[in-house]
Amino acid sequence: MRPEEAMIAFSREALGLPASTPITLSALGKRGSDRAYFRVEWDRGSTAILVHYDQKRAENAYYADIAAFLAGIGIPVPRIVRHDPAACLVVIEDLGDTDLWSFRQTAREIRLDLYRKTLFAIHRLHSFPAASFPSGRVRLMESFGPDLYRWERDYFRAHFVRDVCGIELEPGLRRELEAELSALADRLAGGRVCLIHRDLQSRNVMIRDGAPFFIDFQGMRNGSASYDLGSLLCDPYVSLSDADRDELLSFYYALSGQDVDRVAFENAFWEASAQRLMQALGAYGFLGLKKGLDDFVAHIPAGLDNLLRATGRIRSLPRLRELAEMCRGLYPPKP
Repeated sequence: MRPEEAMIAFSREALGLPASTPITLSALGKRGSDRAYFRVEWDRGSTAILVHYDQKRAENAYYADIAAFLAGIGIPVPRIVRHDPAACLVVIEDLGDTDLWSFRQTAREIRLDLYRKTLFAIHRLHSFPAASFPSGRVRLMESFGPDLYRWERDYFRAHFVRDVCGIELEPGLRRELEAELSALADRLAGGRVCLIHRDLQSRNVMIRDGAPFFIDFQGMRNGSASYDLGSLLCDPYVSLSDADRDELLSFYYALSGQDVDRVAFENAFWEASAQRLMQALGAYGFLGLKKGLDDFVAHIPAGLDNLLRATGRIRSLPRLRELAEMCRGLYPPKP
């Protein structure tokens, strides 16, 4: 059976459709992952989403069980219709094509209301008690810690600093930067740990009937809530004003019950944002140069601007700021 025929057969069985019902598969746009997405359509407008994933990436196989867990604790996610781990196929609810990114140019209050709803929903995940997590039936990727933070900064230096900007760090700056970023990782790992989405950006929040739904959460793990906040509020895909970002930070801070000092809360936010932006810029370089996904390259200037903004709000990352300024001076390259 050809791959398309196998996917149609799986979709038909999952959706309980008779052989007489015509089904069409339409490929959806590429995302920065090893997953292929298709819209399944039948009966003049009834739809679902079919996902075919690469089993070489362990996190892809975790999606369905994580989705069931999230739905069970009241986190808005698409409903899983059926998962076949052997075939690496999942049929899920179709939430449409409108994501949080789609509202980037709408009226300010409409946009901020959607961000508040998103923060309210992710705070519920951040507040879930670790002792209650069903680790026996729901697998997660490695928790954030010094090793994963090191991987992210190495990814940034290899795929962005070197490959995109063409910078080879001189030994003294390299040692000082590594010491600075290692200390950053220790601070992030030493803070409060909770469940986080791990890739909470505007294109991973679908909007249906004015409500947010999270997608692409297969990388969920334990880490710092500030990493999720930095992913969303310093998202290079969307330009938030400083005033809007501060207002949304205040909204989340109020949800936390103010059990942490406000200055410490904001400092953790900006440090985690810098960490996240290193990962994002590394991804843009890798996906753009190595995978040929040119759309990601377009977001490099905004990512660099946000990294400069984050490192400018704190005093703990002077070498990273120096490097970001070097990169900004070289990108985009002059013709």
